[in-house]
Amino acid sequence: MSLESTSVRIWKRLSPGDKLAAANALWAQPPHELQGAALGVIVKARHLRPQAARALKPEEQARILASILDPGEAVSSALLVALHMADRRPLLVAFLDAVGLPHDEGVLKEEADALPPLAEAKAREGVLALKSSFPLDQVQTYMNVLWLQDPERWQVLEKSPDWLAS
Repeated sequence: MSLESTSVRIWKRLSPGDKLAAANALWAQPPHELQGAALGVIVKARHLRPQAARALKPEEQARILASILDPGEAVSSALLVALHMADRRPLLVAFLDAVGLPHDEGVLKEEADALPPLAEAKAREGVLALKSSFPLDQVQTYMNVLWLQDPERWQVLEKSPDWLAS
């Protein structure tokens, strides 16, 4: 498996159902700093006036956003984070538990910042634990998102070892 180098590329690989789940999760708790950008993407894609896009129900905003092939890097990144922090949180928890990193419901704790990058043996152990309990495409997407968010900490994933593939 080769890792995608941008959030947009990961977004394009997601199934329509995953895109809709991500968009619903984003609109359920939209990050204030990205809400305007996400609305801008909807405005541009549907040729709407901004006030018309803002007046849409969150479900409709999510449906439109999920249908957009390239929402831009910042919005794609926010969508991927929203997907993992909502529907896929058990996957995050399972991985961080398996590799022994301190976290709070799948979010790394600050003390994890002082730890060295993950060793290959630990990463392999974590990925194998996930592969036994979660769909492979979800595991691969999560590993790619982790690597994009912090390439130094997750550098072991960059080599795309065979244990990350099917």
